[in-house]
Amino acid sequence: MHKFLFSIAVAIAAFTGVAASQEAMAPAHIITTTAEVVWGEAPPIFEKGAAFAVIAGDPGQPGLFVVRLKMPAGYMIAPHWHPTDEHVTVISGTLALGMGDKLDEASMKVLPAGSYALLPAEMHHYAMAKTDVTVQVHGMGPFVLTYVNPADDPSTRTAEN
Repeated sequence: MHKFLFSIAVAIAAFTGVAASQEAMAPAHIITTTAEVVWGEAPPIFEKGAAFAVIAGDPGQPGLFVVRLKMPAGYMIAPHWHPTDEHVTVISGTLALGMGDKLDEASMKVLPAGSYALLPAEMHHYAMAKTDVTVQVHGMGPFVLTYVNPADDPSTRTAEN
């Protein structure tokens, strides 16, 4: 009986230690309202005109990240892909998504506010803001966007282009 109670005590102590170490490794909680979101210019990998906000994590580092992208009506993101899965939730407005190497508006799926899309790693896709739209993107970093046609990458264009 004493061995049984001792075994239970050891198991409880081990579980408590594991839980405490997991808690120590966990990131601080994040609770934010729409009014508290800090918007800035989107990274140079996106065409000018979009706004960008980091909600959680660091999209440039390994690990979970959450970002938001605010795009004006008509804004387009040329065909591209990512090395990791991309999860997209439409927060407001209407977004259209298409799959493939060439932008084809007729084949795009229209996603109103509240819609969600999972774009698997390496899947070629493109997007267009049908109205002013805000999307939330989450996934595992580092976040990398590679354009199918390198000429579509605004971060590599010179002032003369």
